[in-house]
Amino acid sequence: MAKAIFGIPFDDEIFMEMWSEAPDPYLTAMIDSGAVVEDGIIAQRIANSGNLYTIPYYDVLDGDDQNYDGQTDITVAEVGGGSQTGIVYGRAKGFFARNFTAELSGADPMGHIAGSIAKYWQKRRQLKLIGILDAIFGITGSTGNAKKWADNHIVDLGSATATPKKIEETDLNDLATQACGDHKDMFSLAIMHSNVAKTLENKQLLEYWKYTDANGIQRRMNIADINGYTAIIDDGVPCVDIGGAGDNKDLKKYTTYILGAGVIRTAKGRVDVPVEAHREPKENGGQDELITRMRETLHPNGFSFKVPSSNWTESPTDAQLFNKSNWEIKFDPKSIPMAALITNG
Repeated sequence: MAKAIFGIPFDDEIFMEMWSEAPDPYLTAMIDSGAVVEDGIIAQRIANSGNLYTIPYYDVLDGDDQNYDGQTDITVAEVGGGSQTGIVYGRAKGFFARNFTAELSGADPMGHIAGSIAKYWQKRRQLKLIGILDAIFGITGSTGNAKKWADNHIVDLGSATATPKKIEETDLNDLATQACGDHKDMFSLAIMHSNVAKTLENKQLLEYWKYTDANGIQRRMNIADINGYTAIIDDGVPCVDIGGAGDNKDLKKYTTYILGAGVIRTAKGRVDVPVEAHREPKENGGQDELITRMRETLHPNGFSFKVPSSNWTESPTDAQLFNKSNWEIKFDPKSIPMAALITNG
């Protein structure tokens, strides 16, 4: 007998095709910018099972060259390197008929359902990415790479004084130069709060992307271009209420992240049953349920995830993913095109 869900024929394979093909403009923007990269090596590591994976890295070649004159011996230097550890998280979400009541009036009800679920997971992926970024930018130290990272990749211009510091036209470029010097051209993506975007928009520095909806109406997206960066506007970035005096009593600090080539590595983990339809005859007098599951990794290149000493299961919780204590820096910070700018808007 053919399966049905929410009163419509349901085929797992067709649904999965629709789900995977549903447009994700945010992920597309991140991948097109070069900041997020689908990593084939990681995909191989996690193809069958497991949640922790280790990938090697090699230090940038350095040192003085030698005179090649037919008399001078050539000395060789060992190529240094190490490894970094990433983590796969697994998540699941179930929906029942009431969630999709409005969707079922469409000409393609299963397509509407697939699109709704795709949008749900898109939002969750954005939350994971911002939470992980918040964690690694919380890494500090008094020596070594941790100190270099905190000193050069995080700039706090936010002020609680009578003259709040809002983002200026040159701030992102200045930050990129401070973080990576002559490699600043690696930066390509910015993630910012809508209030920061508003400041840039008022300066006529943002050019928003547009799309045409199903009714042929052109609408603005929360993705824009600014001075060579793709800007994603997301109010999930850190926003801290710092107060102030007088007109500034509601003053806040907003974090804007800028990212460069290949800094976020991603891959899909194994899920044997990513979707299944289910009939629950007792709940609410009987209801149809749709269960979705996913496993993936979003790994900040140059960092390692450390397994917590307590409350650890086969998949990290959001609290564990977003805890700065569970991350450590592995690369020389100058080779990591990631930086954070904190302003009042």
